[in-house]
Amino acid sequence: MTEHEVRACDAAMVRAFEVLGKRWNGMILSVLAQGPAAFSELRRALGTISDSMLSDRLSELASAGLIERSVDPGPPVAVSYGLTASGRGLAPAFDLLAGWARQSLGGAAPAAAER
Repeated sequence: MTEHEVRACDAAMVRAFEVLGKRWNGMILSVLAQGPAAFSELRRALGTISDSMLSDRLSELASAGLIERSVDPGPPVAVSYGLTASGRGLAPAFDLLAGWARQSLGGAAPAAAER
């Protein structure tokens, strides 16, 4: 490649980072990779996220086809969120990313509750 050739970002990577690059999305998916969770469980796991932000992010991730919302009619009514097959397909990438972060960024980040 000459110094005057324009480089282009892969369109698939652009789309991936449009979804995963937003604050909280990757962390929500990481929590759900451990199994389905209720809204309140997600909020506790993430620490400082507001209810409205969590609700917005869950809707966005559902629209992207990465998570699904399940309603158990109860009583009492119970709503939980889990990964779709597409969302579960991200698990190897998250494992690699976590390994890279531990090795390259000086260890683990503080727990969500400590932020």
